[in-house]
Amino acid sequence: MVYRLRQLLGLHIKAADGEIGKVTDVYFDDHSWTVRYLVVETGDFFANRKVLLSPIAVSAIDWDSSEVHVKLKIAQVKASPPIDTDKPVSRQHEADYFDYYGYPYYWTDPSLFRSAVSLVNPTGPGPAERNASGVRSELPFDPRLRSAKEVTGYGLEATAEPIGHVEDFLLDSITWVIRYLVVDTRNWLPGKHVVIPAAWIKEVKWDDNTVCVDVSVESVRHAPEFDSNTEFSRANEISLYRHYERDAYWQ
Repeated sequence: MVYRLRQLLGLHIKAADGEIGKVTDVYFDDHSWTVRYLVVETGDFFANRKVLLSPIAVSAIDWDSSEVHVKLKIAQVKASPPIDTDKPVSRQHEADYFDYYGYPYYWTDPSLFRSAVSLVNPTGPGPAERNASGVRSELPFDPRLRSAKEVTGYGLEATAEPIGHVEDFLLDSITWVIRYLVVDTRNWLPGKHVVIPAAWIKEVKWDDNTVCVDVSVESVRHAPEFDSNTEFSRANEISLYRHYERDAYWQ
């Protein structure tokens, strides 16, 4: 199942012993397009401090009550290492954060978010996370954390032609992977919204606020329309991949 990022923003974070704050953004890495942190505005309770929460801590999302339940206590979150969310988050800060909560490093365990079990029952830290000298494992690649709110509004290009802009994202409810970009094409093509798999991104021109995707303008023009008022079901996904004549991610 996938859901819109906008559905997540504004939800209340519920710890085991009370409310912590509200989700205001998510940070994803630009290598795998996987959500790594929820950005939470704590309000007066934490002196208006913003905190980052890993999806590892999420036990359930209750859409009816607009709550994200986390396997943490208020005191744990309050004492977590401070991270300035207005500045780039360094790998050192991330390591300190994961060490504090006892989580395995996602940059040394690519499968961490690929099963529901890893989200519900995170493992503790162990020797596998460090080398024989006790030094933290180094990153095999160098992704950067990006704000989803910042990328919202980026222009979209297909075969070097503008076709619209990013309006939202569709997140995988189990793996926290950004599966699709929701694209507003109304200023370029006959007015409608479409979804394009994030896996088809060829390049992101971060300095130019532009996402380039490996599809033709004509194929986007005739793509199935996205209806934000209905659930984007597996049937919708099948129809999408059939239109583009490509294998689906679950295949």
